[in-house]
Amino acid sequence: MSTLARPLDLDAIQAFVLVADLGSFTRAAEVMDTSQAAMSLKLKRLEARLGYRLLERTPRAVRLSPRGDAFIGAARQLLLAHERALAGTAEAPERRLKLGISDHVAGPNLPALLGRLAAYDPLLVIEVRIAASRDVLAWFERGEVDAAIGRREGDRSDGQLLAEERLGWFAAPGWQHREGQPLKLATLAAPCGIRAIATDALDAAGIAWTEVFVGGGVMAVGAAVSAGLAVAALAQRVAPAGAVEVGEQLGLPPLPVSKVVLHTRLSDPRSQETLRAVSSAFLNAAY
Repeated sequence: MSTLARPLDLDAIQAFVLVADLGSFTRAAEVMDTSQAAMSLKLKRLEARLGYRLLERTPRAVRLSPRGDAFIGAARQLLLAHERALAGTAEAPERRLKLGISDHVAGPNLPALLGRLAAYDPLLVIEVRIAASRDVLAWFERGEVDAAIGRREGDRSDGQLLAEERLGWFAAPGWQHREGQPLKLATLAAPCGIRAIATDALDAAGIAWTEVFVGGGVMAVGAAVSAGLAVAALAQRVAPAGAVEVGEQLGLPPLPVSKVVLHTRLSDPRSQETLRAVSSAFLNAAY
């Protein structure tokens, strides 16, 4: 029997797709609950099986080779066929994951996150709801969402830590603060946790401030920053493109690290694997 006549290893195919989507052997290994060394071995065996390199590895990144880019579509179709076969029908019903995400966490990379999840599990339909962290957590506690990604609020210590993000003061390039005038702020409406952190820090430092823009979402706040209307307290990842950190320049107080956590009660192995993909996709999209 020729080499290519033997069936491909589905675990190796899944490993390849995950590494390609997440851009990391380490994160892909976490999703598959295995070691980085085991992932590397799977990929080497698959590449040897096919007779060409699928991934280009550098110290800083993992990306598809030209042959890998040509192969990944077929790899996804093979995984989809496998999922449907396990479900017992070619028209297997879609599964749903209701996911709540904090507005201060979602950021511009949310489409990339969702795209990676859809590519990983093609029979999964993700329903996303976005609001303030406290609202997202309330949905989770009431059972309205299956999982929630948000900032850790107050003294809580529960939830799986996904990332720690430093908050900063962002403004449009060239934005100038008029000496002797209150600092102009763009914020979300109270009781936003980030707003409270920022205004408490300014009050403690004795810096006068005034809200000149109160938005209904982080994108609106970012638009106000880009328009040069005000300064906003944001994580780097959700700051608008082109905005600059002006805290040191303006003598503003440092802001604390924001901890991003995942909450879920799902316990079946397939859902746990999907949620590990949620975590890894979030980290990959964020950084």
